[in-house]
Amino acid sequence: MNENKKILRKATDKKTLPKNSRSIPKTAPQKLKLLFTIVNRSKAEFYIDLLQNFDVNMQLYVYGNGTANTETLRVLGLSDSDKAVILSVIQENKVNEALSVLEKKFSTIKNGKGIAYTVPLTGTVGVAIYQFLSNNRMTLENK
Repeated sequence: MNENKKILRKATDKKTLPKNSRSIPKTAPQKLKLLFTIVNRSKAEFYIDLLQNFDVNMQLYVYGNGTANTETLRVLGLSDSDKAVILSVIQENKVNEALSVLEKKFSTIKNGKGIAYTVPLTGTVGVAIYQFLSNNRMTLENK
Protein backbone atom coordinates (compact mmCIF):
# COMPACT_ATOMS: atom_id res chain seq x y z
CA MET A 1 0.00 0.00 0.00
CA ASN A 2 2.81 2.47 0.84
CA GLU A 3 4.39 1.66 -2.48
CA ASN A 4 1.17 2.63 -4.33
CA LYS A 5 1.05 5.97 -2.49
CA LYS A 6 4.65 6.71 -3.47
CA ILE A 7 3.92 5.97 -7.13
CA LEU A 8 0.80 8.14 -7.06
CA ARG A 9 2.67 10.97 -5.33
CA LYS A 10 5.51 10.74 -7.81
CA ALA A 11 3.15 10.87 -10.81
CA THR A 12 1.47 14.03 -9.54
CA ASP A 13 4.62 15.77 -8.33
CA LYS A 14 5.12 19.08 -10.19
CA LYS A 15 8.75 18.27 -10.88
CA THR A 16 7.84 15.15 -12.86
CA LEU A 17 5.17 16.83 -15.03
CA PRO A 18 6.16 18.36 -18.37
CA LYS A 19 6.86 22.07 -18.03
CA ASN A 20 4.00 23.24 -20.26
CA SER A 21 1.31 21.06 -18.58
CA ARG A 22 1.72 22.65 -15.12
CA SER A 23 0.10 25.97 -16.03
CA ILE A 24 -2.81 24.69 -18.18
CA PRO A 25 -6.04 24.88 -16.18
CA LYS A 26 -7.78 21.53 -15.81
CA THR A 27 -11.41 22.52 -16.37
CA ALA A 28 -14.08 20.79 -18.37
CA PRO A 29 -15.01 22.63 -21.56
CA GLN A 30 -18.31 24.49 -21.60
CA LYS A 31 -20.99 23.05 -23.84
CA LEU A 32 -22.11 25.37 -26.61
CA LYS A 33 -25.54 26.10 -28.02
CA LEU A 34 -26.74 27.84 -31.15
CA LEU A 35 -29.21 30.57 -30.22
CA PHE A 36 -31.77 31.54 -32.86
CA THR A 37 -33.39 34.95 -32.38
CA ILE A 38 -36.04 36.07 -34.87
CA VAL A 39 -36.95 39.78 -34.71
CA ASN A 40 -38.06 42.66 -36.91
CA ARG A 41 -35.26 43.82 -39.23
CA SER A 42 -35.31 47.28 -37.73
CA LYS A 43 -34.37 45.82 -34.32
CA ALA A 44 -31.68 43.37 -35.47
CA GLU A 45 -28.69 45.56 -34.55
CA PHE A 46 -30.14 46.21 -31.09
CA TYR A 47 -30.48 42.47 -30.35
CA ILE A 48 -27.03 41.68 -31.79
CA ASP A 49 -25.49 44.24 -29.43
CA LEU A 50 -27.58 42.93 -26.52
CA LEU A 51 -26.42 39.33 -27.04
CA GLN A 52 -22.75 40.35 -27.02
CA ASN A 53 -23.13 40.97 -23.28
CA PHE A 54 -23.34 37.18 -22.81
CA ASP A 55 -19.84 36.44 -24.21
CA VAL A 56 -21.26 35.67 -27.64
CA ASN A 57 -18.19 35.75 -29.84
CA MET A 58 -19.76 34.78 -33.17
CA GLN A 59 -23.05 35.98 -34.61
CA LEU A 60 -24.57 35.79 -38.05
CA TYR A 61 -27.79 37.33 -39.21
CA VAL A 62 -29.84 36.77 -42.33
CA TYR A 63 -32.92 38.54 -43.61
CA GLY A 64 -36.24 36.82 -44.11
CA ASN A 65 -39.94 37.53 -44.54
CA GLY A 66 -42.79 36.51 -42.32
CA THR A 67 -45.31 34.08 -43.79
CA ALA A 68 -48.52 35.91 -42.84
CA ASN A 69 -50.44 37.62 -45.65
CA THR A 70 -51.21 41.34 -45.52
CA GLU A 71 -54.83 40.81 -44.41
CA THR A 72 -53.72 38.78 -41.38
CA LEU A 73 -51.05 41.37 -40.55
CA ARG A 74 -53.65 44.13 -40.71
CA VAL A 75 -56.08 42.25 -38.42
CA LEU A 76 -53.33 41.59 -35.87
CA GLY A 77 -52.15 45.19 -36.00
CA LEU A 78 -48.76 44.29 -37.39
CA SER A 79 -47.22 46.22 -40.23
CA ASP A 80 -43.75 44.75 -40.69
CA SER A 81 -43.22 41.26 -42.10
CA ASP A 82 -39.50 41.81 -42.79
CA LYS A 83 -37.54 39.76 -40.25
CA ALA A 84 -33.94 39.15 -39.23
CA VAL A 85 -32.80 35.73 -38.04
CA ILE A 86 -29.81 36.07 -35.72
CA LEU A 87 -27.69 32.96 -35.10
CA SER A 88 -25.41 33.24 -32.06
CA VAL A 89 -23.03 30.71 -30.51
CA ILE A 90 -23.39 30.90 -26.73
CA GLN A 91 -22.09 28.93 -23.75
CA GLU A 92 -24.69 26.64 -22.23
CA ASN A 93 -24.30 28.15 -18.76
CA LYS A 94 -25.36 31.59 -20.10
CA VAL A 95 -28.41 30.45 -22.08
CA ASN A 96 -31.03 30.85 -19.33
CA GLU A 97 -29.93 34.38 -18.49
CA ALA A 98 -29.82 35.39 -22.17
CA LEU A 99 -33.28 33.96 -22.87
CA SER A 100 -34.65 35.71 -19.78
CA VAL A 101 -33.27 39.08 -20.91
CA LEU A 102 -34.57 38.51 -24.45
CA GLU A 103 -38.04 37.66 -23.12
CA LYS A 104 -38.07 40.87 -21.08
CA LYS A 105 -36.95 42.95 -24.08
CA PHE A 106 -39.54 41.29 -26.37
CA SER A 107 -42.31 42.52 -24.07
CA THR A 108 -40.99 46.01 -23.26
CA ILE A 109 -39.51 47.40 -26.48
CA LYS A 110 -41.81 49.02 -29.03
CA ASN A 111 -41.88 46.83 -32.17
CA GLY A 112 -39.31 44.62 -30.44
CA LYS A 113 -41.26 41.38 -30.31
CA GLY A 114 -39.51 38.20 -31.34
CA ILE A 115 -38.85 34.53 -30.85
CA ALA A 116 -35.74 32.92 -29.37
CA TYR A 117 -34.72 29.28 -28.93
CA THR A 118 -31.56 27.19 -28.75
CA VAL A 119 -30.18 24.07 -30.40
CA PRO A 120 -27.24 22.16 -28.85
CA LEU A 121 -23.93 22.05 -30.71
CA THR A 122 -22.53 18.55 -30.39
CA GLY A 123 -19.02 19.11 -31.66
CA THR A 124 -16.44 21.47 -33.10
CA VAL A 125 -13.38 20.81 -35.20
CA GLY A 126 -10.23 21.75 -33.32
CA VAL A 127 -9.34 23.37 -30.03
CA ALA A 128 -8.71 26.81 -31.54
CA ILE A 129 -12.17 26.91 -33.12
CA TYR A 130 -13.78 25.80 -29.85
CA GLN A 131 -11.86 28.48 -27.93
CA PHE A 132 -13.01 31.13 -30.41
CA LEU A 133 -16.66 30.03 -30.34
CA SER A 134 -16.76 29.77 -26.55
CA ASN A 135 -15.01 33.14 -26.21
CA ASN A 136 -12.16 31.52 -24.31
CA ARG A 137 -9.24 33.89 -24.88
CA MET A 138 -6.44 31.69 -23.59
CA THR A 139 -3.29 32.76 -25.42
CA LEU A 140 -0.22 30.71 -26.17
CA GLU A 141 1.64 32.69 -23.51
CA ASN A 142 -0.75 31.39 -20.83
CA LYS A 143 -0.15 27.75 -21.72
